[in-house]
Amino acid sequence: MSRQPLNYGRQCVGEDDVAAVVQVLNSDFLTQGPTVERFEDAIAERVGARHAVAFANATAALHGAAAACGIGPGDVGVTQAVTFCASANMFLYCGGEAAFCDVEENTLNCDPASLAATIERIEGEGRKVKAVTPVHMGGLSVREREIRDAAGERLLIEDASHALGAAYEDGRPIGSCAHSDIAVFSFHPVKPITAGEGGIATTNDPTLAKRLRMFRNHGIEKAASCFQAAQEGAAGGDAPWYYEQQTLGYNYRLSDLHAALGLSQLGKLDGFIARRRRLAQRYDAAFANSDAVGPLQAEPSWRARSAHHLYTVAVNFETAGTDRRTVMNSLRAGGIGTQVHYIPVYRHPYYRGRYGVRFEDFPQAERYYASALTLPLHPGMEDEDVDRVVTALSDALARDNRDRRIDGRSRSAGV
Repeated sequence: MSRQPLNYGRQCVGEDDVAAVVQVLNSDFLTQGPTVERFEDAIAERVGARHAVAFANATAALHGAAAACGIGPGDVGVTQAVTFCASANMFLYCGGEAAFCDVEENTLNCDPASLAATIERIEGEGRKVKAVTPVHMGGLSVREREIRDAAGERLLIEDASHALGAAYEDGRPIGSCAHSDIAVFSFHPVKPITAGEGGIATTNDPTLAKRLRMFRNHGIEKAASCFQAAQEGAAGGDAPWYYEQQTLGYNYRLSDLHAALGLSQLGKLDGFIARRRRLAQRYDAAFANSDAVGPLQAEPSWRARSAHHLYTVAVNFETAGTDRRTVMNSLRAGGIGTQVHYIPVYRHPYYRGRYGVRFEDFPQAERYYASALTLPLHPGMEDEDVDRVVTALSDALARDNRDRRIDGRSRSAGV
């Protein structure tokens, strides 16, 4: 059994990954070279999308997606309450506003009924909902068609940061944009595969793909056939120095070094997900009869198609006679790192101050947040590591409960 510290997630990098990066280091291009395009082509082929556009990170890709979809002042984008803040920030980066819908109790994903009600409320106030961003929490996608129906003709941008290698309910790969306009993946070290950092946006729309590429490269156009200005070189393309900035963009490019790591890791994706699935199933079995700990997203059909980026449980801290802070600190003292994914976005001071959201308007998000705990899950773990986590969590809950009872008896006895 590994006695090394167990974090909730970590990269799994081998010598072949290192060799792939070294090969690029020894090449002519460290950035703006051919490896990025190879990585994009490989991702597009893997998910069945026509286009894939790489970015420096997934937040940049979400920003690019919002910009490509034309989000601007006066527009509102709706995302789910339980997600990382980037899913909402993307709309504000473009001058728009964000709004939130509730999540489903067991899937932790966008509730289509809440989404429809949120859109109706916003547009009843005379504002325009231009885009919707559902999140595939933990790598699980559910109710895609119902979300698409609730979104109507509005643009739909999937935050699939957790979900590379996962499938929709109809079996098609997430990222094929079967129900959306754009899907965004992340390659942060704790995600299904890593590029160190990095993100990618997939789409089947050539116009959106072109906008994404320009946005990540300063808004610059280099193709002579697309030049707009009547300047030397613009018409015939015979001036090799000539290029045009046609819109406001950013330097959000991914380097060839990152792309090389991501490309190498992509070949391991199926193995990584299979290992994550087995670990999740081992956790599920261990908690099957627990009164205090309930696995989330544990429906077998969901396990069979999720990317298993996270293993999240609901802990009944009140029944256990303790609180989350105490349990997490107890686990950390034993070398086990846990986390909460996520604090509902509307609870953050920035969004509280901006929108003044009432917590009670999001009953499922609040219920989830009160009990959520993310346990370690990554391909480098051994089966015995799961057993270690389960035992440590069970001991922490039992010990805290026992200590409180002892304290209570001591006080009542006047000791």
